[in-house]
Amino acid sequence: MSGDRPSPLVIERILRDRESIWQQIVAERDLNALTGRMLTSSAIALACYGAVLGFFHSPLMALTSAAKLPLLFLVTLAICLPTLYLFNLVFGARLSVRQSLALVMVAITVTSMLAVAFAPISLFFLITANDYGFFKLLNVAILTLSALVGLRFLTSGMQVLNDHGLLAPEAANATVDQQANAQTPVQAGPVAVPVGAAPVAEPVAVPAGAPGAEPTANGAVTTAPAPAQVPTQWPGQPTGASFPPGMLPPGYVAQRPQSGRPVRRDEPTQRPASMTLLYIWILLFGFVGTQLAWTLRPFFGDPGQDFAFFRSIDGNFYAEILRTIANL
Repeated sequence: MSGDRPSPLVIERILRDRESIWQQIVAERDLNALTGRMLTSSAIALACYGAVLGFFHSPLMALTSAAKLPLLFLVTLAICLPTLYLFNLVFGARLSVRQSLALVMVAITVTSMLAVAFAPISLFFLITANDYGFFKLLNVAILTLSALVGLRFLTSGMQVLNDHGLLAPEAANATVDQQANAQTPVQAGPVAVPVGAAPVAEPVAVPAGAPGAEPTANGAVTTAPAPAQVPTQWPGQPTGASFPPGMLPPGYVAQRPQSGRPVRRDEPTQRPASMTLLYIWILLFGFVGTQLAWTLRPFFGDPGQDFAFFRSIDGNFYAEILRTIANL
């Protein structure tokens, strides 16, 4: 599926051909159209799911929830996106505002589409189990699961951008320099031989008539294979200690002769600061979203209360969830 092909089913492209999405964001190619399609798809999906939530109370509550649920995600994005962009700038990343917005919109699109996929299940329990507390906890769990999957897409996209050097340009340049230096010839050193590897024999000159020599027409000199030489002394090994031929010291792998230094298996890889801050930003995004949801409530509508577009701001989201669990 082409990265430039317009399609209303942008979620299908995200799930089937996500690599082309990441490459399009890396190249900043047609991001306005891509972001617009994701925004439209997310708003429609969240409106449909919000209508299911509000139907627990009344059709009027369904209409208001259909309008407030997309507003919840978009306002949360507007509050938190500048923080993500500035975090990346402070730590040397080269992400533009459009790239940051497109990445977060991928996560929101996946979240909204998964939520609307759960809508028939939510509607089934609405019809068959008319319990306000259970219905509320069920849909909070659905939205939480959908958001976790969507944020997983966000971290995957940021990792791809990191591989292209957009999050840690200095580290990417250092990697390129190391690869260039590795191509220059250096003096051969000890070669670590893997377990079970067959020794390589090199031909040596053997006088005619010697044991193992092959007769030739002129009777001069022929060749015979010589036993392979496998090093038994390793860097850092105490004097006098040796490992059996064909075995490697613990923690080492086979190394080409050009490097002369075995590589540790458990050698850590450097994680850019932008990736660490991304997880902090995800927590911030979650806290802002839940508090904003509490501010914009009701979405479900308590059947014991009259319709209201907004409730008074008292308590918090987490205390309400704990109270609902205790009352089940």
